[in-house]
Amino acid sequence: MATVISIGTSVPANKHQQEDILHFMQDAFDVDDTEKRKLKYLYHQSSINTRHSVIADFGIPKEHWEFIPADKNAPFPNLDARMDVYDKKALLLSIAAIKDCLKDRDPQAITHLITVSCTGMRAPGLDLQLTEALKLAPTLFRTSVNFMGCYAAIHALKLAKLIVDGDDAAKVLIVCTELCTIHFQKEYTVDNVSSSMLFADGCAAALVTNGEEGSGFKLLSFYSLIDNNGKDDMSWKLSSKGFLMSLSSYVADIIKADIGGLVEKALLPNNLQVGDIAHWCIHPGGRKILESVEQSLHIHKTQLQESYEVLGKYGNMSSPTILFVMKALMANALEGENLFGCAFGPGLTMETLTARFA
Repeated sequence: MATVISIGTSVPANKHQQEDILHFMQDAFDVDDTEKRKLKYLYHQSSINTRHSVIADFGIPKEHWEFIPADKNAPFPNLDARMDVYDKKALLLSIAAIKDCLKDRDPQAITHLITVSCTGMRAPGLDLQLTEALKLAPTLFRTSVNFMGCYAAIHALKLAKLIVDGDDAAKVLIVCTELCTIHFQKEYTVDNVSSSMLFADGCAAALVTNGEEGSGFKLLSFYSLIDNNGKDDMSWKLSSKGFLMSLSSYVADIIKADIGGLVEKALLPNNLQVGDIAHWCIHPGGRKILESVEQSLHIHKTQLQESYEVLGKYGNMSSPTILFVMKALMANALEGENLFGCAFGPGLTMETLTARFA
């Protein structure tokens, strides 16, 4: 059975305190004292302590900014400039996560590569860059999951299961790489404030095989739901000035209303109930989202400890984030214990997985 046997992670070297990012935002948005106080309140309610970025500006004084112009009248980086940063930084971040995932395994043994990203695209893309850099087999099966947002890692795991279940010898490498912070926008809007408060950069790589090489989370089943009522509350659009995020405060309310029924239906094929789940692998899209899950499922905050810890240390890195949570859960999982994972993205899409440690 398709099994996640290893997960590797990496983050950029620039580690910014949330308090330092707050000061950056107050300067970059060029707001008055009243709005500065509002930003301070929001940042202090985020449950985020630190975030990582390929951009150094977020944690240094204004006079030393390089990517973001310190002059409020100067033009912000356009899409070309942002994609240049992605091209230079995404590959190195991905290689670091892959090495952490594979450890002493031979990269040439990889038969399938699934790259995931919603923050940068090019052709030849990251899949071919990785193939060349790691000297992967030239006969490698490659595919990419693009622009699906925070739930894309679960979609990639679903594809990996289809591959492994159909080919017992397959070794599928999933690489989720997101540089969310390169898309910072200077306009002081609700959406821009939300995204600048939550999102960060990071990468996670997962190796999925038939499970004979070691223990891991066996992928039992997947279930997804699209709630069209939320299609305008979470979106991600390309523009000449970068990718634009729309993130409404209603997302948490929609999740709270839907997730109870969603979990019940997702667990049904394996004859499981909420009480049978030992490990909750919930995408930490934000503090309110995690609280909504707790309230709807009637579970204690401690049952989402790993999700809160990832949120606190890294913020929301979009697609790799849930794999950071799964990696933490894998370290303490016991044979026979069940895992339920869920992530949320544009649509509004709620994607789930059920797994068992063996």
